[in-house]
Amino acid sequence: ADVRRILADIEREERMAGDAGRELERLDSDLTRLKAEIAAAPARAPELEKALETAEAARQKAAAEVEGLAANLAALEAQSRAEASRRKEAEARLARLTAQVAQTKQEQDALGPMVSPELAPANEALSAAQADLVAAREAVEAAEAARTDKARIEAESRNAARASEDALGRLQTEAKGLTQLLVEAKRDYPPALDQVTANKGYEAALAAALGDDLDAALDARAPAHWAGANPPAPQWPQGVTPLADQVAAPAALTARLSLCGIAPASQIAELAKSLPTGARLVTVEGDLYRWDGFVSRAEAPRPAAVRLAQRTRLNELEADIEAGKPDLAAAQAALKAATDAFKASEEAVKQARLKPIAADKLVTAAREKVEDLLRNQTRREARSQSLIDARTRLEAEIAEAEKALAALPAAAEADGAMSSLSSQLEQGRQLAEVARQAAQVARSAHDDEARERTSREQRLSGMTRAHESWLARSKDSKTRLITLNKQAETAQSLLLQAKQAPDGFAEQRSKLMDALIAAETRRKASDLALRATEDAAAEADRLTRAAEQAAATGREFRAGLAARADTANERQAVAEAHIRDTALVSPEELGQKLAEGAVATPRDTAGAENLLNGLEREREELGAVNLLAEEEVTEYTDRLNAMRSERIDLTQAIAKLRDGIDELNTEGRERLLAAFEVINENFKALFQALFDGGQAELKLVESDDPLEAGLEIYACPPGKRLSVMSLMSGGEQALTAAALIFGVFLANPAPVCVLDEVDAPLDDANVDRFCKMLDEMRRRTDTRFICITHNPVTMSRMDRLYGVTMPERGMSQLVSVDLKQAEAIVA
Repeated sequence: ADVRRILADIEREERMAGDAGRELERLDSDLTRLKAEIAAAPARAPELEKALETAEAARQKAAAEVEGLAANLAALEAQSRAEASRRKEAEARLARLTAQVAQTKQEQDALGPMVSPELAPANEALSAAQADLVAAREAVEAAEAARTDKARIEAESRNAARASEDALGRLQTEAKGLTQLLVEAKRDYPPALDQVTANKGYEAALAAALGDDLDAALDARAPAHWAGANPPAPQWPQGVTPLADQVAAPAALTARLSLCGIAPASQIAELAKSLPTGARLVTVEGDLYRWDGFVSRAEAPRPAAVRLAQRTRLNELEADIEAGKPDLAAAQAALKAATDAFKASEEAVKQARLKPIAADKLVTAAREKVEDLLRNQTRREARSQSLIDARTRLEAEIAEAEKALAALPAAAEADGAMSSLSSQLEQGRQLAEVARQAAQVARSAHDDEARERTSREQRLSGMTRAHESWLARSKDSKTRLITLNKQAETAQSLLLQAKQAPDGFAEQRSKLMDALIAAETRRKASDLALRATEDAAAEADRLTRAAEQAAATGREFRAGLAARADTANERQAVAEAHIRDTALVSPEELGQKLAEGAVATPRDTAGAENLLNGLEREREELGAVNLLAEEEVTEYTDRLNAMRSERIDLTQAIAKLRDGIDELNTEGRERLLAAFEVINENFKALFQALFDGGQAELKLVESDDPLEAGLEIYACPPGKRLSVMSLMSGGEQALTAAALIFGVFLANPAPVCVLDEVDAPLDDANVDRFCKMLDEMRRRTDTRFICITHNPVTMSRMDRLYGVTMPERGMSQLVSVDLKQAEAIVA
């Protein structure tokens, strides 16, 4: 196949070489002929170019004349149309101005009187409402003053009642404690001490003189008692007084008391040496000296002395308590009267406070009505003046329009001039058409000559390139023929070798077939052995899975038995604990009692539970005895009284707080409305100054209460409709905000005002207006304005400039320039 292919290529290359030779011969012949044509062609180009230039000059001249005539005609037509349009516009303007004058006169007649007849009654109603409001506020102040006096009286009465109650309570508490201390256990025969009373300060002396004998009874039936006696009265030394003079005691103790005297502590030792038989001397402190020389000093209070002092104090307390009860009742009555009076004053204050609110609403309504009437009057006056100005302006415009209409030229002159220019333009167009056709013929001849010359040159160039291409192709064909001949010789030798190769391939194929049959036999034997081994392995896996499943079932069953055993043990332990807690016996003892029949045993579990629940319910119904009920009642009563007192204090504090809130709200409304009016007027004036006209207004919306109302800004720049601020452009919003800020500053000037990039959204004209308003604010207030800006117009209007520069990396430096001083230096 390679030999045949190479031979075919050799044949194709020989054929192509022959074609190349023939094509080269043809191209040589064409080149010779084309060069001869080029050499034989006449040189007509200069003549044709000269003719073309002459025709083109004539055409341009005719075209220029036509364009001049057309321009003159168009200008005349445009002038005629403009004059007609001006005449029509002047007539329409005159008619419109006349209609506007008539409409202005009708509107001026429809305005009616400038002063509203309702304004005087509205002012009178406002004055009356303001007088009522002042009277109502004075009534509130009087009621509040009266309430303050009542509150002071009520507080003083409460303090007095509380002081009396506290004093009486302290006395009662002390008396109760002494009573509990003096109460002894029940005895068959009361002691004599219960009927003995010593003057205050002599309790220790009485206890030292009688001692434990005071515990003896007065009843003769008692084992130890006082029977009474009549000993002679002893003769006391100088400085001794009888103890009986300071003691009130039964007659049975008279003999004992007659033998007791009181001596000063500094003399008692000397006086005791001369005592008669059976006599005793005591001191006020409780020292005892007997006639037989026995001495007992009062190192510690004796129980009898303590009891006597307590009894004396108890008697005093009982007397003070009886004396304090009427004072407490009087203080409580005064407190009740003061409380009632204070409540009545509070109610009067509440009623009085309702009147200023209603009066304030009436004043607000009357003021709004007056303001509406004044605004309407102002609006009518402004409208009337505006109509007068408009009428004057319209009459002046009517006179001007009539003058302009009379000055317009007649239309006949323009029509004649346009007819003459039209005929001249038509003749010029005919001459221009003849020149254009001549120029077109000359250009066509010139172009044909140029195209033929260019075509011959292009053909000569193409033939030269084709001749060179065929020469190259001829050389390539000869080179490829030499290469293909060499490839053919190589393919012939390879073909001889291939014809001798099939004999060796047959012997190798026989050997490979024998080896393939032996390998196939071994493969079949291996497949049989592998299949038997896989069946045995599958059977072993099945048996293994069955054994594992049986083992898992056994483990689960054992775990279930163990869990049930644990649950049973836990339930048994819970039941035993419940039996011990409920029956207070062990389960074994309870079983023994049930077996012996000591307890009526229900036959089933439900009956046993019902019996147990019934017994527990009976036990709980018995309840518990509160041993501290009396102390708890006393404690809760004291806490309740304290809470009532605190509640009264809190009620008064709440009332005072509400009064303060009402006063603050009233004053806040008045001050807010006053400040709002001032700021609104300033805002209107500044807005008109900034925008060179227009209208602006601040309004309280969403509520009648100024403290709860919102603020809305309505603005109308010149030439636009009145709308909210959010519908304005960015620059208009910035100027409006500046007007509002400066309006607030005029109402309450601050020492410093910082304006950060306020002029950023403004153009140069609005920046100039902003700077003028800033100058005006500086003249009208003492505020210092600090402007942060990048606008050169704003910076040029400042007094001093501050900037930051970085002369070196990482180092900032503040730079300031005083423009006033700089202007002075330049001047």
